[in-house]
Amino acid sequence: MKPISDLIPDFKKKAAAAPKGRKRQTERGELMRFFQRHLNYARKQDGLEPLTMARLGAELEGIPTADLYYLKSVCSQAKNFSKKFWWELDPEKHP
Repeated sequence: MKPISDLIPDFKKKAAAAPKGRKRQTERGELMRFFQRHLNYARKQDGLEPLTMARLGAELEGIPTADLYYLKSVCSQAKNFSKKFWWELDPEKHP
C-alpha cells in the first residue's frame, strides 16, 4: 500500500490537467443545455422567466441519462416541445 504522500502529487497533476468552467462538459450537461435552450425559447414567447440550469437540474434529478435521450427524441418529434416535455415529466399522467 502506498503512503498518502506518494498519491498526492498524482492527484495534484490530475486536478491541474482537468478542464475548468465551461470547458468541462458532460453528456448529461449537454442534454440539459439542449432542454434549457428549447424550453427557454417557448418560455420567452409566453412572457415567462427563463429556466436556470439549477432549476432544470432539480427537475431532471431522478431521471437516468438514458431516459433523457428518450425524452429528447419524443419532445423533438412533438408539435409543441415544451408542452410535451412537461407532460412527460408528470408522473400522474403515466399509470
